[in-house]
Amino acid sequence: MTISSTQPRTTGGMAAWSTHPWVRFGTRRLARLVISLLALVTASFLMIHLIPGDPVRSALGPAASQSLVEARRESLGLNDPLWVQYWHFLRSLVTGDLGTSITTGLPVSDVIGDRLPATVQLAVAAFVLAVLVSVPTGLMMGVLTRGGRRPRAELSFTSVSVVLAAIPEFLLAVGLVYLFAVKLAWLPVAGRSTPASYILPVLALAIGPAAVLARICRVELLSVLQTDYLRTARAKRLPAATIYLRHALPNAVTATITLGGLLLGGLVAGTVLVENVFGWPGLGSTIVSSILSKDYPLVQGVVLVYGIGVLLVNLVVDVALALLDPRSTIREN
Repeated sequence: MTISSTQPRTTGGMAAWSTHPWVRFGTRRLARLVISLLALVTASFLMIHLIPGDPVRSALGPAASQSLVEARRESLGLNDPLWVQYWHFLRSLVTGDLGTSITTGLPVSDVIGDRLPATVQLAVAAFVLAVLVSVPTGLMMGVLTRGGRRPRAELSFTSVSVVLAAIPEFLLAVGLVYLFAVKLAWLPVAGRSTPASYILPVLALAIGPAAVLARICRVELLSVLQTDYLRTARAKRLPAATIYLRHALPNAVTATITLGGLLLGGLVAGTVLVENVFGWPGLGSTIVSSILSKDYPLVQGVVLVYGIGVLLVNLVVDVALALLDPRSTIREN
């Protein structure tokens, strides 16, 4: 009797645990991450191998003998069938081996490890600057222009933010170099040797996302201010700080966090162009040079790092939104 009476409760408890919203949320997100990683690995492998041209010939130069080229191809496994190369590629990734650079002969992991900190510092600094500027600006403009107030200020803010958001990072970077480095000679043109060298590339990456985030934050705040509970809070004559900071702000920043996470992924990708403008010693300049030299292993490694970074950012955003609004995990079920 004891066994028969406790078994259903154990099974029921396990079933209840497996159907818990947070468990299902975590399982679903992890499954998406694994599928996305597999698709990323496959796409990076096929994309590089379908590009025409001989990477070994490009690396060794036109003066290299055909026997040397063939020996190098054999040592790199490039003469194997494509599916065999793919299997070796997957097996190496599991062990943490990204291969060896064709042009330099160095392990790809060492090259990436040497260049990755510069790219991460640039992207994170740009993201922090964009958030610190956009969120207060968007909230301030939302408060100032609520209920149709100050239409000229609203028109000016919208026009400026649209223009800034539409300028490509590459063009913005060139303009900043010409104005502040060439014309005024206030800041260095390129490199990463001094703190001042961070200013122009960070600005080139942050201005566009800051303009977009500010507009979204303002629109979200205006929407929140029209809700019934905010009207009730104002009717109770609560202090303005309590109304805006305690009640309006947490609800207004939800969409901002979502878009901010997407923009952070875009910032990582935007470093490719910006780094080449400013001679920044990061992964952006590395991937361009490796593509030109058809360095398969190095291109694959850098592409994987960029892709994994974007996927992890999206995962962190999903978790942050679930923590801020747990109802989202229930609605998805």
